[in-house]
Amino acid sequence: MEGHAHELPEFLHFMEELIEEHSVLRGMTFGFIHTLIPLVGFYTGWSINRFLKLISNGAIAGIIGIVLAHIIADFIAALADPHLKSAAFGIVIGGFLPLLAVPFLEKYVTKSKYHTVVGDHEDLKKDLKRKHR
Repeated sequence: MEGHAHELPEFLHFMEELIEEHSVLRGMTFGFIHTLIPLVGFYTGWSINRFLKLISNGAIAGIIGIVLAHIIADFIAALADPHLKSAAFGIVIGGFLPLLAVPFLEKYVTKSKYHTVVGDHEDLKKDLKRKHR
C-alpha cells in the first residue's frame, strides 16, 4: 500500500490526485476550505463579531471580528493544503499586519454614507419585521 507524505481525510484524496496531475489546481484545497468555513459560520450563526461586540465598540468589533475570522480560515485552509502548509504561519502574520492600520483608518478615513455599519441598520430592522415565506 502506497502511503502519502501527509495525511488527509479520505474524502479529500480525490482533490490531492487532481492537484498532482494538473498543477493548475494548486491551492484548490485552500480555496475550498477557506470558503467552506465562512459558509458554515453564516449558516450556523457562529460569529466572532457577536463575542467582540460584548466587549467593545460595535463597529470596531465587526472590523476586528471579520479580520480574525478571515485569518483563522486562512490558517486552517493553509494547514490543509499540501502546497501551502509551509506558509501557514506567514499567512497568519501577514493577515494580522493590516490590523495596525485600523486606528489610522478610524481616525482619518471618513466612511461613506452607504457604509453597511451606518446605513443598513434601518433596512435590516424593517426586513426583520416583515413576514417571510
